[in-house]
Order: sequence, then C-alpha cells, then structure tokens
Amino acid sequence: MAVTLNIRTQDGGTAGTVDVDEALFGIEPNVPVLHQVVTAQLAARRRGTHSTLTRAEVRGGAAKPFGQKGTGRARQGSLNAPHMRGGGVANGPKPRDYAQKVNKKVTRLALASALSDRVQSERLVVIDQWNFDTPKTKDGLASMASLDLSGRVVFVIGEGDEAAAKSFRNIPGVSLLEASELNAYDILCSDWLVFTSATLPGGAK
Repeated sequence: MAVTLNIRTQDGGTAGTVDVDEALFGIEPNVPVLHQVVTAQLAARRRGTHSTLTRAEVRGGAAKPFGQKGTGRARQGSLNAPHMRGGGVANGPKPRDYAQKVNKKVTRLALASALSDRVQSERLVVIDQWNFDTPKTKDGLASMASLDLSGRVVFVIGEGDEAAAKSFRNIPGVSLLEASELNAYDILCSDWLVFTSATLPGGAK
C-alpha cells in the first residue's frame, strides 16, 4: 500500500498528489527506537576531549607535607591527594569516544518513525520544484509565508536547488539538509519538514 501526499507549489498552490511508501511514511512511530537513535546521534557529536589530572599527574607535592605525629592534625602523605587543595581529581573525566553502535535496521526504523510522525501531525510539505531565478532572502520569506511555514523549518535540498538554498539559508530557524543527510534527530527538532518531488524518499518515480 501507499500513502498519498499533496504536492504544492512554492507560492502555496496545489500541484497534484504523490504516492509514497507506507513502510516509510505510514507506520506507527516507534518511540523507544527514536530515543535510542537520537541519543546515539547526540552522543556522537560530543568531542570527548575533557580531561582532568589525577594525583599522579599533578605537578609537585611529592614530599610529605608535615610530620606524621605531634601536629594534632590528621596524617597526610602527599599534597597531591584528591582531598587537598590543588590536588588531583579522583575518578575525573578523561578523553573518550562517546559514539554508540546502532544497527542499520534500527536507524532506518527511526527515520521511518520520524517521517511518519510528521505526516500524521500534518507537518510535512512536498513542493513540486523550487523556481527561484536568483537567490533572494526576500523571495524565500515570501514563499514560506505562502506555505504557512513558521518556527523551525527543515528544507531538504537536492541538486539544482542552489538558488533556493541561498534564498532560505539566512532565515532564522531554517535548516538545510541534503537528501543523503536526512536523519531522525533533525526531523524531530523541526516544526516543518519540506521536500521537493525530487528529494522525497520513497516517492513514485
């Protein structure tokens, strides 16, 4: 079976319909899988360069600070101990890779869940094609107003859409993605997801 989506023009008109794969746009969103994949994406973005010095790496402090007895104070063996001011850090962070392994099937299911969620919430728009003669932010804003797009909008741009990309890229709240970059996190973070007939995954060819 297929899911039918309306196709619109960039000035807000209608341009027919398109049938897309139900397995990609018509499933029940799998929330646990979305959570797993989004968490993995955010973890992979972490640089993991944080680092602290252990007591072995702190400079100085090797000598015993004072005698074992006679001071009335608790015995101390080194100024580098974690409880001493300027000492090392116990169990502190060290450089590490935060990347998590996610199976390809799980990633595809998360993408289909995110796309289906946008269809069910009526937050997915398909444009027949972009017709920008020259890049103008003013024209991009006019097109968004005609399509009633507001908030965070993700435009999926294809080859030959350079003028459209330049018309939208400076608008606050707008993100541009190539079709190959489409992912669950960016979809879920958007208020609107906008495809063209050429960039729509699973569309009738």
